Amino acid sequence: MLTLRDRQINAIKQMLNLNSQQPKALAAEPVWKILIYDRVGQDIISPIISIKELRELGVTLHVQLHSDRDSIPDVPAIYFCLPTDENLDRIQQDFSNGLYDVYHLNFLAPITRSKIENLAAAALHAGCVANIHRVYDQYVNFISLEDDFFVLKHQQSEQLSYYAINRANTRDEEMEALMDSIVDSLFALFVTLGNVPIIRCPRNSAAEMVARKLEKKLRENLWDARANLFHMDATQAGGGVFSFQRPVLLLLDRNLDLATPLHHTWSYQALVHDVLDLGLNLVYVEDETATAGARKKPKACDLDRNDRFWVTHKGSPFPTVAEAIQEELESYRNSEEEIKRLKTSMGIEGESDIAFSLVNDTTARLTNAVNSLPQLMEKKRLIDMHTKIATAILNYIKARRLDSFFEIEEKIMSKQTLDKPLLDLLRDSEFGQAEDKLRLYIIYFICAQQLPESEQERLKEALQVAGCDLTALAYVQRWKAIMNRSPGNSQATQYEGGGTKTVSMFTKLVSQGSSFVMEGVKNLVVKRHNLPVTKITEQVMECRNNTETDDYLYLDPKLLKGGDVLPKNRAPFQDAVVFMVGGGNYIEYQNLVDFIKQKQTSNVQRRIIYGASTLTNARQFLKELSALGGEIQSPTATS
Repeated sequence: MLTLRDRQINAIKQMLNLNSQQPKALAAEPVWKILIYDRVGQDIISPIISIKELRELGVTLHVQLHSDRDSIPDVPAIYFCLPTDENLDRIQQDFSNGLYDVYHLNFLAPITRSKIENLAAAALHAGCVANIHRVYDQYVNFISLEDDFFVLKHQQSEQLSYYAINRANTRDEEMEALMDSIVDSLFALFVTLGNVPIIRCPRNSAAEMVARKLEKKLRENLWDARANLFHMDATQAGGGVFSFQRPVLLLLDRNLDLATPLHHTWSYQALVHDVLDLGLNLVYVEDETATAGARKKPKACDLDRNDRFWVTHKGSPFPTVAEAIQEELESYRNSEEEIKRLKTSMGIEGESDIAFSLVNDTTARLTNAVNSLPQLMEKKRLIDMHTKIATAILNYIKARRLDSFFEIEEKIMSKQTLDKPLLDLLRDSEFGQAEDKLRLYIIYFICAQQLPESEQERLKEALQVAGCDLTALAYVQRWKAIMNRSPGNSQATQYEGGGTKTVSMFTKLVSQGSSFVMEGVKNLVVKRHNLPVTKITEQVMECRNNTETDDYLYLDPKLLKGGDVLPKNRAPFQDAVVFMVGGGNYIEYQNLVDFIKQKQTSNVQRRIIYGASTLTNARQFLKELSALGGEIQSPTATS
């Protein structure tokens, strides 16, 4: 069954095929064409289609819309961009300059009637009406990072950030535009999936604003006979991404849980995002092999689903990843040794029949070995890349004591007593960076039931001595006070934490031959537990009675006049799309992946897709909290 990512890839490949169905067998010679995109279009394409694949699809040149471009006759030009005034002005400029002979315009969001009339007038004025072959609305305005993970924005993501949604002086029209932008992308997502969801979300939150608008947009489309984009829905051959059952869209507000985005992590993918700024599945690692004196330039590492090692281990704890890299390296060395040995054994002396048969046998084996060389070379490239990334992470873990921070935060979340008082840890100048200490304190503050004023002051003093900027705390304090007022929403009780246990380090990694010096790093094994988002997802999918989720809105766009209350005896949902308004992270994504793996049975396939308006790591999220805290401390400056 096709995943969300596969469907988006198919839609974009069809567009690159000039919006005609792709033939089963690719023609020997594709139609050569050029692709012109804006920044949003570039962000959508880059994580899912490589340059090599673009070449295979006949794209000889791909350029930014707002760059200086020369006229290229006789070649179709495919535009892939949002229908903003700025973009449309530039397209009109291209018309009047007669840059291309054939135009295929593909807009990421539906273009309004007035804008398309202006575009037509410009084409008429430039005398190129006959050159415009197609104008399409493409419903692909979201970024697929994984088969089951999407975000809405990468570049200029601050427009949809937690700060943008929660800042004090947002004007009503700005908030409306922000919510409309989220709704348009979610609508495109469900058009791509081919299913109309049932929507659940908490009341009185940003998520409710999105839910109400999305329900209205879906309902209007469903009851519009001419423009209905879901008429194929579950009845079509192959159905949507989900089975005949409709999925539930669970819209959540980031205010539900501020501790997880700040949590230090221990799994590979989340660590790469936290310490190395993984973006659009690309990470830059400083090249250690640069010659002496030369400036170290960062090397781009592409972490995509064609990388078998990444797919297998992205959710694994870091020491497990280090051990797996070591094993891969040993298996590669063995294969290399095999080829060398076969080459030397080819020099057998004597003309006897035995020697001849031996040579024949060895030749066959050598031919096999040589044929497997390309796979071997690719394996070596991936091993080297992961070794480079893991070494960079390991250096950060040691320098910032990330293993200890992770262990302490897990203890705080699971209400275990700490081995050493928090105050001593914050005062220890050797223990992590200022930013790490601030993250630890905020998690402690959120998870504590009652924190005496005097203790808070002592801890804050220690943070100031450590060089922390405490601006964010003003906002976190206000947020906690508001959240604790609402019934069933006490922040202290919603974290169960898994806790950790330390097991002895793998002998392979401690041996002298290992490329990772793991001394001083704890081999932590995390006990399986559900984060707040996962707990709510489970309750909503199971349709269990629960004080927390019973009050959630229940919106069904297929009903002409629907209420917003959960109907009685509702069957559990097999599939869910969990969307976080105000920014998500890889920690929650991995937690949901682990949760749904446990729920699979031989006869029931259940699936969860996780999405977020933006993807932020702890440093970026802390910056947003500080900006919000700054508004509280000096409201006059920002008004």
